[in-house]
Amino acid sequence: MESLYCPLCNGTSKSFYTHGQREFLQCSLCLSVFLHPKSYLTTQQEEAHYKHHNNNPEDTGYQNFVSPATNAVLRDFTPQHSGLDFGSGTGSPIVKVLQDNGYTIEQYDLFFHNNPALLQKQYDYITCTEVAEHFKEPLKEFELLKNLLLPNGKLYLMTDLFNEERDFGSWYYKNDHTHVFMYHHNALEWIREKLKFKKLTIEKRLVILEL
Repeated sequence: MESLYCPLCNGTSKSFYTHGQREFLQCSLCLSVFLHPKSYLTTQQEEAHYKHHNNNPEDTGYQNFVSPATNAVLRDFTPQHSGLDFGSGTGSPIVKVLQDNGYTIEQYDLFFHNNPALLQKQYDYITCTEVAEHFKEPLKEFELLKNLLLPNGKLYLMTDLFNEERDFGSWYYKNDHTHVFMYHHNALEWIREKLKFKKLTIEKRLVILEL
């Protein structure tokens, strides 16, 4: 099997798991698992896949799922602070919940809310829920997210993390063909150090990076 460098930290990798035509590799440095680029969907296939997501921002179950992120924003910031939901999809329960609480938050999505002007501003906080695992160039994306934050800003991620105890073969997260990068805790610490975030907090599925 071909060895590739990790798209996050540039560490060497080795073949980790193969399922049909999809090959996953593991980085020797940050220990994350990522999909071989030969298995990526096309842009058109990826967009079609997202359109089939049940992304109804009015869905209370969906709102409850993202509540670790919305509750953290409500705890850490006031309605006077500015926010961005990065990778909002077709409809964002985060935007719905925060706006219902009087917060001002923009939404950006490459496919469904592609407003490049929003990426020329800076924000007090950014939410990025169930998005980072779709990053084909994770370092580039995290550099962008950091640059979009104002001083003392916070980035709230939600993603299911990979660890050595997981049975990768039965892990549902790898089955989504748009999930291309599964982060190990070491990868998040690498991001914190590389991009000079002051603090990293991991609360189960919620990851907070603070400037």
